Amino acid sequence: MLTGDRQKIADAIAGRLGITNVRTQLMPEEKSAAIKSIRDQAGTVAMVGDGVNGAPALATADVAVVMGAVGTDVALETADIALMADDLTKLPYAVALARRSRRIINQNIVLSLTAIVVMVAAALTGAFTLTQGVFVNEVYALMIIANGLRLLRANKIVRTVPTSAAAGPVAVTS
Repeated sequence: MLTGDRQKIADAIAGRLGITNVRTQLMPEEKSAAIKSIRDQAGTVAMVGDGVNGAPALATADVAVVMGAVGTDVALETADIALMADDLTKLPYAVALARRSRRIINQNIVLSLTAIVVMVAAALTGAFTLTQGVFVNEVYALMIIANGLRLLRANKIVRTVPTSAAAGPVAVTS
């Protein structure tokens, strides 16, 4: 955990999150340097912060997560993910929702390309009349819309936080 806060405050937060490696009272430049060092040692780095003093470090991270609506404009511009509440437990949900969105987008691309192939093949062979072609096109469009609407059932996404920070290096700032 990288923070500009005092040791006592940082230790309390880190203890609740299961984070054992804590660096406190860091200036924004020091946070950026630490992010670069973590990236050199461990690879891809995600950083979570409020953006008030962490904008340079957020820009340095591979994935930047800004928490709270009070984030600065610079931090919100830099962010890959913006959590509108100061609730770190929402991060796993946001990641799961993004993964589910990506899967559904890929499925919709496949459905769309399949529709194009079917329509081109039918047009070249004369298998469909124009009316039938329009009908098939509309059926595919409705399938794609229905598939996309599955995202509205986001309650199927797990809303839990891992019980340990054993997933690897973590950079949290405030």
